[in-house]
Amino acid sequence: MLMGVKFKANPTEQQKLSLSQWMGCARTIWNAKCEEDTYLRTFARKYLPIRTYPKVDQVYSDYKNKELTPWLFKCPSQLLRNSATNWYATYGKFLKGVCGRPRRKKKTDEGSIHITNELFSWKKNSGGSYQLFIGSKNNNIGFLSIKTHKKVQEPKSIYIKKKNGVYSVSFCYQDDVNETLLLTGEKQLKRLRKKSISELEMITDGVDRGVKVMAQAVSETYDYSDSAKQRLISLEFKRKRYQRWMARQALTSNRRKRTKKRIAKTFVQQAHIRNDFCHKTSRKIVGQESIEVIVMENLKTKNMTGKAKAKQDEQGRWLKNGAKAKSGLNKAILSKGWHKLEAYTMYKAQRENKVVFKVSPHYTSQECADCGHIHPENRVTRDDFVCQICGHAEDADSNAAKVIKKRAINLIKHSGTELSKTGVLTNPDIGHGDTGKSLEGKPTKARIKKPSNRKELSKKKELVVCV
Repeated sequence: MLMGVKFKANPTEQQKLSLSQWMGCARTIWNAKCEEDTYLRTFARKYLPIRTYPKVDQVYSDYKNKELTPWLFKCPSQLLRNSATNWYATYGKFLKGVCGRPRRKKKTDEGSIHITNELFSWKKNSGGSYQLFIGSKNNNIGFLSIKTHKKVQEPKSIYIKKKNGVYSVSFCYQDDVNETLLLTGEKQLKRLRKKSISELEMITDGVDRGVKVMAQAVSETYDYSDSAKQRLISLEFKRKRYQRWMARQALTSNRRKRTKKRIAKTFVQQAHIRNDFCHKTSRKIVGQESIEVIVMENLKTKNMTGKAKAKQDEQGRWLKNGAKAKSGLNKAILSKGWHKLEAYTMYKAQRENKVVFKVSPHYTSQECADCGHIHPENRVTRDDFVCQICGHAEDADSNAAKVIKKRAINLIKHSGTELSKTGVLTNPDIGHGDTGKSLEGKPTKARIKKPSNRKELSKKKELVVCV
């Protein structure tokens, strides 16, 4: 199975200088290809017939000139070739609609180079650490020391990246897991349909992600430790202090550059805390022996973190719209790392031959896990849930996790349920996954069926008018 890994590198000062120069040369080739594409498209639009497009290639030798670009001759030609090849591959993805058109790269303190196996070789020291010999026989930087935290196989190509003064080596490799023996999501769904509801309840676990509590399972709570929370808060205060410093410093001063690096370092440290938590939590969720199916909500974070809409009265005066509170909520949502936890859980579950399904998040916080009654008054406070019909009282997050689990089981057992490309269980006959509800919010066994086309919808409207 294809896996990716990232190791921290510890280059010397001379190696840092050489790597920065190589990254600059690779960026030069990339930007030259972007400018060439812009020029050819402009020429074709002005002087060529309609629907005539310029040919795109990955030639880079035209940009090596001893008078205009003499520094390119000091860089290994394989790095320049890889930069042009990557640009060509990105342009091909753009033509297929996968991504946007390749754009110019600015000169910053960040950069990366793609190195193929002609320019590196592995060597293991007596202490167990690895060293990479980077470069060719005549043009190299010597052995680059890296800090390895797991055993890996030798890759065919690597990326060396620089960000905020920290260097890293990342690559992909094939491990010992046979991917052909693992079941896909659709095959898992077919297999699970054959099981009874009681069996599904034993092997299924629902996970509710929130702002106050990061992840709440049916019988387990996963959240940041007190020390991690305090560390995140202290880094936030430190960043605000650095930002006040930077606001009073000159734009071109060295002190402002140092302050800017300190601000970037706080972001990196917070990202490391979230990344560490998501890795450990996803391992705990997937590592449960009795659990084979993990269910999460299909959260659309982009829609949840939109700006507050402006409000005006009849006279055109602006009213309070709670923009400050909404921005604080958006910041709290984005600082949790919901998507990272979902991504880590999905790939780890696949390696264990388990599956992660997603269900609709509508009314999961208002629905009762016992009777299915949906009403806003069921959610008494943020932490407490009390059903207005059956009187079921429970922690709100724990109740939501049970609702998520219940919806997934209902969808799995229904023959009309389909699995989308992103792993979402959908069924137009059931709606959002519950048993349906009446206008008063009371549960009912009737299925809510959405009209499949406009004709069916117009017929229903005519029937209503006739009545």
